[in-house]
Amino acid sequence: QFVESDDDEELLFNIPFTGNVKLKGVIVMGEDDDTHPAEMRLFRNIPHMSFDDTAKEPEQTFSLSRDPLGELEYPTKIARFSNVYHLSMHFPKNFGAETTKIFYIGLKGEWTEAHRHEVTICNYEASANPADHKLEQITPQTHFIS
Repeated sequence: QFVESDDDEELLFNIPFTGNVKLKGVIVMGEDDDTHPAEMRLFRNIPHMSFDDTAKEPEQTFSLSRDPLGELEYPTKIARFSNVYHLSMHFPKNFGAETTKIFYIGLKGEWTEAHRHEVTICNYEASANPADHKLEQITPQTHFIS
């Protein structure tokens, strides 16, 4: 079983994680021919990435070697991939074939539970508006101490 590109050699994978990942390495396994990807570009935390978005500067780029057995691990820059909740992998070219085939992608890293909080809209008063704080009529009283 493998994934093969459609009309050209480009492939794009969007991988959402259920938590935060510190990505330490990537393994890419393909055929021992020209359909093996020759370059891999990694993007982090861009959900729903499309081919139009691949013009952006990637977090890291790798020149790949043919690896039909999955023995080569490509180490990532851990500082850039320490808090990843969505990984996009772009394979822009291969070794000369019309389509690209990938048999296996392995990700090495550490997973931690995500603590995502939704946006909270808060209004704070810099000074009180007396119209907002209606009180019952206060009658002043004076107490004498003798």
